[in-house]
Amino acid sequence: MERVVDLTAAVLEVERRRSRWESAGLTVELVVWRDETQKRSQQLDLDRAAVMDADSFGVILVGHGGELSVVLFRGGWADVDYSAGIDDSGTLPASDIGSAAAFGDHLDSCVAKVFGPLTDDSA
Repeated sequence: MERVVDLTAAVLEVERRRSRWESAGLTVELVVWRDETQKRSQQLDLDRAAVMDADSFGVILVGHGGELSVVLFRGGWADVDYSAGIDDSGTLPASDIGSAAAFGDHLDSCVAKVFGPLTDDSA
C-alpha cells in the first residue's frame, strides 16, 4: 500500500484532541494498530512498537448517545462509521486524505457531525 499519510503523525492529531474530547464527556478508546506484515489481517495491537509495518490505526469515540469509529489507512483514506441516534447512523466519506493535518481536520468535522458542538462538561 502506498504511503500517503504518516500514521504516527496522524495519531498525534488524535492525541492533541483527546483531552478536549474527554473534557466534553466523550470516552476515547485506545488507539489500535494493524500490521500489514501479519498474516491474519484482523489482528490488532495496542503497542505501536510491536507493529513492524503499520498500514492503519483505529480509534473509537463514544458519548452523548453516539459513537464514532475511525480507521485511517496510510494510503490516504479512512473508514468512518457512526451512530448519532436511532435514526442517524451510517458511513461518512473519507477519501483523499493527503496528510496528518488533513486527517485532523476531517476528524474534527466527523466529531461535530456525530456529537454536535462540544462543551467542557467539567466546568
